[in-house]
Parts: sequence; C-alpha cells; structure tokens
Amino acid sequence: MTTRQLRVAINALIGLAATEEEMLLAGVTDVETGSPDCWTAPPVVAHNAEFRQQQVIRLQAVDHGQTPPEFAEIDHRSPQTYQRYRAVTAPEALMAARQSVTGLIDGLRAVSDEDLSDSSRHAWLRGRQLWLQVVVRGFWHPTGHVGDYYLAHGQPARCLALHQNALATARYLRAPGPALGMAAYSLACAQAQVGAAEDAVQMLKEALALNLDLRANARRDPDLAGLRDTGHLDPLLAPTP
Repeated sequence: MTTRQLRVAINALIGLAATEEEMLLAGVTDVETGSPDCWTAPPVVAHNAEFRQQQVIRLQAVDHGQTPPEFAEIDHRSPQTYQRYRAVTAPEALMAARQSVTGLIDGLRAVSDEDLSDSSRHAWLRGRQLWLQVVVRGFWHPTGHVGDYYLAHGQPARCLALHQNALATARYLRAPGPALGMAAYSLACAQAQVGAAEDAVQMLKEALALNLDLRANARRDPDLAGLRDTGHLDPLLAPTP
C-alpha cells in the first residue's frame, strides 16, 4: 500500500466512526438515563471528541516540529469522569465531534509521509507509527465506545452490526494488517459479550494474526474475561517459544 492509499483508507475509517456518532446522537431522547457504568449518548460522543482532539494536537505538534503534551489516562468508570461529560449537551457533543473530525483529517493531510510512517522520527511515539495512532484515536476508540453504548442499552444486534460493518469496510479499503486487526478485535469483543464464544475465539485468532500487539489487550480486556476464565483463549495467549 502506498502512503497515498494509506491516507485515503485512514480518512475513510475516520469518516465511518464519525457517521456512527452522528447516528447515535440522532436517536437521543430526553428520557434516556445513564450512569458511570452505562453512559448516555452525548457523554460517549463528547469523550470520543475529546480523545480525537488530543490526536489533533499531536499532529499539529508534529507539523510544527514540536513535542506534544502528555495526556492523562481516563478512568471510564469514574463518577467524576462521567459527570464531566454528562454536562455536555447533545448539540455541544455533536459540534465538538465534527470539529475534531475536521481537525484530524486536516492534521493528517499536513504531516509528511515520513512523519506518518517512520516510527523512529519522534521519541515520544515510543516506537509506534503515527498513522496507526491516528487510526486508534479516529476509528478504533470511537467505534468501540459506540458499540459499548449499544450493548449497555440492550441493543446487542446493533453492536454486532456496527463492528461487522467496520471490519468489512476496513477490508474493502485494504487497510494495513494492524488496522484490520483492531477492527477484528473489536468484533471479537462484541461476540464474546453476546455469548458467541466460538465466533469470538475465531475472530480473535484472526485479529492477533494481523496485529500481534493486541495480545496485551486480550490478556486484560474485561470484555474477554469470560473466554479467559473458561480457557478458550489459552492457546492464543500462551507464551511464544
């Protein structure tokens, strides 16, 4: 895949996640209730927008030859975290999401091919490629949270459909293996959550073959706890000789 094709694929994946957020907010009702364990739609999108905006700041720093700031980890179960996002209205969340999507696409366009692909150019990337970080913040993370929303609000079929479509789109775009692996991993987590254990194991096997770094996630991800506890993942997570 050429760098130009990579940029096209990333832009399309960002757009897919943005569309899912728009669809989610379009279905918001005034009677929707939530909690730190079951977020309503506006906080989900507000969080996604903030997380995406952090990547915009990183891309702007790269474009200006600067080192971006460090961003603190977020405790998604924290009541304080939820209340902060809960104060954001649906229109405000939508505006923030759209602005962060535009900023991410513009930032991606501004950085050089070398910055995008050469993991050794910036020490703060810690050996990671910048393009994959953009995929995480612009695609994998937001679709994951939207899918979690559907699961928490009793719509498992919608969650599965979202992740099946995301993986199919990534394949259609011929996205690189690490990005495909992320999409497959999200689908595996959704399948595990709805009780489709065998499907989840097979999908996770595909995900790890595409992106071996996901093994670390699979060892601790609460979505896969049931599969780990029953030994389903032992062959996949066993130490390599």
